[in-house]
Amino acid sequence: MFSFTVAALVFGVIFLAELPDKTALASLMLGTRYRASYVFAGVAAAFAVHVALAIAAGSLLTLLPHRLLQALVGLLFLAGAAMLLLKKDDEEEEPAKPADQSFWKVSGAGFMLILVAEFGDLTQIMTANLAARYNAPVSVGAGAVLALWAVAGLGIVGGKTLMRYVPLKLITKVAALVMLALAGFSLYEAVVG
Repeated sequence: MFSFTVAALVFGVIFLAELPDKTALASLMLGTRYRASYVFAGVAAAFAVHVALAIAAGSLLTLLPHRLLQALVGLLFLAGAAMLLLKKDDEEEEPAKPADQSFWKVSGAGFMLILVAEFGDLTQIMTANLAARYNAPVSVGAGAVLALWAVAGLGIVGGKTLMRYVPLKLITKVAALVMLALAGFSLYEAVVG
């Protein structure tokens, strides 16, 4: 059964966690050089693959006993919050510009860039964590993929403008606070049962 509440919660968590991420910046760079629709097609496909992998991993976690699962989920949320708060601002290398700017070359470059950069990334881990937490793979998958697509779209189309009005550090801190709250809730459930 699809839960709009779970999908909305997942959307919010993943959206906030992905905004300050390197892949949002990579999408922005690609979007300034190539046709936006070509870049988005490749980036969106790569994010869909990552969400599917994360949902599969999270579904396997649900096989653990409830208290152990909640403790693990809580610790993973704490680790995610720590990663966001302690992350250094790195300058990203510019991706190689494909000589041919056809749909397949540009979308392929976007797909490969995101596929490699996002593997094992915080949002993929958080998606697996949320899939285990809520045991609603379709709702979690929909919320996560829509959040990732929204961030990619923002990065491709209007990232520079957004960053002028909303400081990246503020977005990072809000995402970390949301993850800390989810960690507290999961750890409380692990202890109280």
